[in-house]
Amino acid sequence: MKQRENRRASDVFLKIVVAVVMIFVYAPVAVMVVYSFNNSRANMIWLGFTTQYYKQLFQDQYLWSIFGTTLIIAAVATAIGTVVGTLGAVGFRKHQFFGKELIHYSMYFPIVIPEIVLGVALLLFFDRMGIELGMPTIIIGNATLILPYVYITVNARLVGMDPSIEEASYDLGADRGYTFFHVTLPAIMPGVLSGAFMSFSLVLDELIVTSFLASARITTLPIKVYSMVKKGVTPEINALSTIILFVCLGCVAAWLIVGGIKQKREREAREKALNVD
Repeated sequence: MKQRENRRASDVFLKIVVAVVMIFVYAPVAVMVVYSFNNSRANMIWLGFTTQYYKQLFQDQYLWSIFGTTLIIAAVATAIGTVVGTLGAVGFRKHQFFGKELIHYSMYFPIVIPEIVLGVALLLFFDRMGIELGMPTIIIGNATLILPYVYITVNARLVGMDPSIEEASYDLGADRGYTFFHVTLPAIMPGVLSGAFMSFSLVLDELIVTSFLASARITTLPIKVYSMVKKGVTPEINALSTIILFVCLGCVAAWLIVGGIKQKREREAREKALNVD
């Protein structure tokens, strides 16, 4: 009897903890969404419902140009980080060489060290090399930041991969390139996509490293929002953030739906094969 009561009390406590965590995480997001419809330029108190700031947002060419620059940086940095991280994880798994363990653990440094340290280090490096700050330096810095995330997710996928699949491909006469693109890459694709999505979201809201590597001519959305904090974030920023939020939620929902449909078809195909046998 006491065990049952203790179990119930534990279940209730865990549910309360989960509810508090969910409120702590998502309450600010909900406030942002609600205040994007607030009829107040100061955006400090609720004065009524309006959609005028969404209309102003779509007419604000400067803000959209900043957002476009941010998307370009995020897309290019994610592409570089994903390709380099994936190839690095595959190469580290297949080859043995001196210093492999040292290089493997050094991949975690950008995650462990504070971003301000990475930003200062990259700034000093580009200054010593005589490289002018701008979009290329921002892309390189962000790609360096996200590289470990891709490496870790892909490496975790490779650990659970059966090496006999690749060996079978080689035995059937396939070369390394064909085996990588038709056997290895499809097997690790969930890890690659997970690392890519995580990297894109990290670069999209990266402020510290970007602020160190940006020139006066380049402004990203996080830098713009940070510069507006002293005066107060305008409703247009809330509206843009709300649009980004729902676009991301839509992409996640589409990904889950497509994945569910694919799993359903695979399950039906297996059941059909079993019935035929």
